Amino acid sequence: MENVNEINNPEIYDNRAKLEAIHQDIKRLMERSNQEYLDLMLANFKKDFINSLTSYVADDVESGLERSMVDQCEMRETCKSRFTEFLKNNADLMRRDSIFEEIIDEKKAELSEIKKTAPFDMCDICFSEVNTLFDKQLNLISSLQIYNANDEQKPDISAITEEIMVKSVLEPLSNKQRLQILKSMASETKTFSALSELTGLRGGNLLFHIQKLLESELILQRHERGDYMITNKGFNLLIMLADFQKFIENK
Repeated sequence: MENVNEINNPEIYDNRAKLEAIHQDIKRLMERSNQEYLDLMLANFKKDFINSLTSYVADDVESGLERSMVDQCEMRETCKSRFTEFLKNNADLMRRDSIFEEIIDEKKAELSEIKKTAPFDMCDICFSEVNTLFDKQLNLISSLQIYNANDEQKPDISAITEEIMVKSVLEPLSNKQRLQILKSMASETKTFSALSELTGLRGGNLLFHIQKLLESELILQRHERGDYMITNKGFNLLIMLADFQKFIENK
């Protein structure tokens, strides 16, 4: 029970109110500091992720052109240099916070102009590979959610395609080991042997689950026999699952 002198002393209540105000100020400061730290961590993670992604794109350009361009052609090295410059400049777009449709249209027009200068019939073979690499870049830009189409509209529930959603999201994440693999890549790349140690799976069994995640574009491989890393699509799905788990736990 409170002392009678405390009850009858308004100064005590005033001091308590001041202490409570100080306590609330400290609490808000801590919350703000934690949020700033979290924002900094996310910004650094995004930077590292983009750096890894652009590095992957550069490697993909080099290996794709080297593998698929016509060997017996006097223009091969000249065209390869021009294609490489075009595609690697596109990779730099991924570092931007926002890309508007006009920029993508300019890139498409630039590739069309390059194709108009093609001197031989067999140029179609090389341009087919360039188009494939360009489409992959556009898909990555779209997955980063930085591409703003002029007619972009917020999708509604009726727009959900059951077959696509089950095949590309629900089925890949319905397996414990696949979800474990995806979670392990949230902050770093993983080798095949590291994933084997993590999951306890070996050889073909592990490869089966990795292939499922690759096909669903939730992870990608830097190059043949290289490390595996999460895509923006895979990371966003993990964030969605974490939010959903909070919803279930707080229900």
